[in-house]
Amino acid sequence: MAYKISDECIMCGACEEECPTGCIESGDGQYIIDKEACIDCGSCAGVCPVEAISSEE
Repeated sequence: MAYKISDECIMCGACEEECPTGCIESGDGQYIIDKEACIDCGSCAGVCPVEAISSEE
C-alpha cells in the first residue's frame, strides 16, 4: 500500500524533503508519489501541514 497526495496539496515541499526514498516529486499543481518506490513509511503524511497525504486503500 502506497501513500497518495490529494488536491489539498499546497506545494510547500515538506513531504519531498522528508521522504527517505526520494519518491515524491513536483507535479502539475501538486506533489506526486511514485507508488512503485513508496515504502509506506508515512513520513510524508506526518509533516504535511494541510493533511493532504493519506495511505491508499
